[in-house]
Amino acid sequence: MILEIVTPEAVLYKGNVSIITLPGAKGSFQILENHAPIVALLEKGTITFTESEAPKVFAKEYFPEESKAKGEHTLSITGGVIEQKDNKIIVLAQ
Repeated sequence: MILEIVTPEAVLYKGNVSIITLPGAKGSFQILENHAPIVALLEKGTITFTESEAPKVFAKEYFPEESKAKGEHTLSITGGVIEQKDNKIIVLAQ
């Protein structure tokens, strides 16, 4: 699946991932390949995802150094919105 994480300042990440965990308004949830279309609000928390190949865009200064060794990355957010459709996930994060 294609993941794109966008903030008001920049595109932080764009690449293929195998799984993503998000802090939803009613609790955290995961999205895997071929997930049903979804639009959801995100709360303050951490986005975690695992790369399936090298990303096209990666603003490494926003991601903790220790998680990169395994292809797993985390990003702290204060809120936002996610849309997933046709194996493309767009996260508008603050």
